[in-house]
Amino acid sequence: MQRDIFLEEHHLFRESFREFIAREITPLHCDWEVAGRVDRGMFTKAANAGFVGIGIPEEYGGGGTSDFRFNLIMSEEGWAAGVAGSTMCITLHNDVVVPYMIAANKEQRLKWLPGAADGSLMGAIAMSEPGAGSDLAGMQTTAIRSGDQYIISGSKTFITNGLQSDFVILAAKTDPTERHRGISLIVVEGGSPGFERGRKLDKIGLKSQDTAELYFDEVKVSAENLLGAEGTGFAQLVSKLPQERLGIAMGAVAGAKEAFRITVDYCKSRKAFGQAVAAFQNTRFVLAEMRTELDIAQLLVDSQVMALNAGKLSAVDAAEAKWWCTELQKRVVDQCLQLHGGYGYMEEYPIARAWRDMRAQTIYGGSTEIMKEIIGRAVVA
Repeated sequence: MQRDIFLEEHHLFRESFREFIAREITPLHCDWEVAGRVDRGMFTKAANAGFVGIGIPEEYGGGGTSDFRFNLIMSEEGWAAGVAGSTMCITLHNDVVVPYMIAANKEQRLKWLPGAADGSLMGAIAMSEPGAGSDLAGMQTTAIRSGDQYIISGSKTFITNGLQSDFVILAAKTDPTERHRGISLIVVEGGSPGFERGRKLDKIGLKSQDTAELYFDEVKVSAENLLGAEGTGFAQLVSKLPQERLGIAMGAVAGAKEAFRITVDYCKSRKAFGQAVAAFQNTRFVLAEMRTELDIAQLLVDSQVMALNAGKLSAVDAAEAKWWCTELQKRVVDQCLQLHGGYGYMEEYPIARAWRDMRAQTIYGGSTEIMKEIIGRAVVA
C-alpha cells in the first residue's frame, strides 16, 4: 500500500535511523536481551546522532520539531529490525516522558530538558503499582507536603527505564483522601536518599527493555519538583495518554507487518507435500486476510499521527487505535507463527521472538478492556 504522509526529510531520517540500528543496536541486541537492559552508551550515541529529544525545543538543545511522523519512523524501524526492546529506551523517553517536561515551568525546563536532549539524562514515568495498574486512582504511593518538601512513600512496578533512568516522573497521592483529584506528578531524581531500584523484572518478551520495580522510603523531594499544581496529576496523565497509546499502536502495526513479511518469505521457500507452502489455497487466503487488515491498520495509524500533529487526536480515537492495532498484532503474529509450523516455535527463527515480544502490547499503556471501556462510555454518554 502506498503511503503519502511522508516528505523527503522523513525518508532521509528513516535511512539515518535504520543505519544507526544496524550499526549500534542489532549486533548487540541479543547480548542486551540476556542482560535485561541496553548499554547506556547506546542512548548517548543516539542523542549525539539526533534521535533523542527530537521534540525538545532547540533552545534547550533538542530537535525542535513537534512532527510526530519522526516518532512514527523510529517506532517502525525498531520493530521492523526486531529490536524494539532495545529501541524502547529511546521511544519511551521521546514519546512519553519528554512531553511532560516540555509542559513544565521555565525553571524545570532549564533544569532537565538540556540533559534530556543530549542523552545525559534518561527519563522514566512511574504510574503502575503492584495493586493498581489500570486503576490509577487506586494508587497507594503518597507524597505528603512538609514545608518546602514532599515526603514520598510507596512503590511502583513495571517501570520502563526503571533501572537506568536519571529522573522519574512519579504519580503519587498528595491528598490520599481524594481519588483522581488527589494525584500529583513529581520528579524524583536518581540518587535521592530512600529511592531504591528493585529487581530487574524477568519478562516473557522485550527482554532488553529495562523494566523494574521502584521503592520510595520517605524520599524527600523539593516542592520545586512538582509538575503543575497539586491535584492536577490525573488530568496531566489523561492529556498525554492519547499520544502514548498512539505510539503503542504504531509499534503494533509495524511489528505485525514485519512478522507478515518474514512469513511470506518463509511460505515461498518452505516445501510441504512437494510444493511451496505458499502454493496452498488456505495459505494464500490467510495471507490475503492479514495483508488487508494490515493496510487498514496502517491507514488508521497514519491518519491519527496527522491528527495528533494538528492537535485533533482525541482520547477515544487513540483508544480505538490502541486496542484494535495491538489485538491485530497479536492475531497476525500468531497466525504467522502457525504458518511456520514447528519451526515457528524455535527461538532461532525471528517469528518466535516476534511472537513473545508482541504479547505485552495489549496490556501496557492501558489494556484492551480499558480501551473498550473508554470508547463505550463515550458511545453511551
